Amino acid sequence: MTEREKKPLILVTNDDGVEAKGLKALIETLRPFGKIVVVAPADPQSGMSHAITVKVPLRLTKIIDEQDLSVYKCYGTPVDCVKMAFNHLLTRKPDLLVSGINHGSNASTSVFYSGTMGAALEGCINEIPSIGFSLLNLNHDADFTTARHYVEIITRQVLQNGLPKTVCLNVNIPDIETSKVAGIRICRQNKGYWQEEFDQRTDPMGKHYFWLTGYFHNTEPDASDTDEWALDKGYVSIVPLHTDLTCYDTIKSLNQWNFQ
Repeated sequence: MTEREKKPLILVTNDDGVEAKGLKALIETLRPFGKIVVVAPADPQSGMSHAITVKVPLRLTKIIDEQDLSVYKCYGTPVDCVKMAFNHLLTRKPDLLVSGINHGSNASTSVFYSGTMGAALEGCINEIPSIGFSLLNLNHDADFTTARHYVEIITRQVLQNGLPKTVCLNVNIPDIETSKVAGIRICRQNKGYWQEEFDQRTDPMGKHYFWLTGYFHNTEPDASDTDEWALDKGYVSIVPLHTDLTCYDTIKSLNQWNFQ
């Protein structure tokens, strides 16, 4: 086996699109760790969760080809990108899948809507150690210095220690200077929900249209073991997620029901 073949193979994707600054910061941070293959959406795909494309053809274009770095844009969702890599591009399973760095938080129930975490969970389904990274800054020109510092630390630990086969990490990073970060907290997902509001407007033709707005409602603001609490206190939050959505505690009670 050659020295190049011994390098970890890392699949990288995101949901903000192949031109996103967060993706470029992630690539630069990961390059020293191994051979990088990037398959990212051609256009922003935020909020796509685990969506896949089934009604139109997918297209794939290589845009960068360098030593230990290949970058492709895929005209599909983040999960499409991962599936395309697994089934068409890669000759073996990657040693790691990394998604991000997302522009904006994916803490608490935002994880259910996140294309960033949808891609990470797709890696998880395929028993590949996977991480989703998000920075709490929605600006397209955000400063990713702090995020890169923690991407490096956490990636190194995952490569050294691995993850259980059906577990991935949801990592959220506060938008503050590195020196001001309080540390890293291993957390559980905060309970809460998005209170959606649809702002009705009228276009020049007199027809109504809607913009989705709203706010996040934290139903346990005082709980100190959650990702939202950690981020509010200046910590990087890490929430381990798994793909089994079964509520095992309810199986016993449901078995007592009379379904006759």
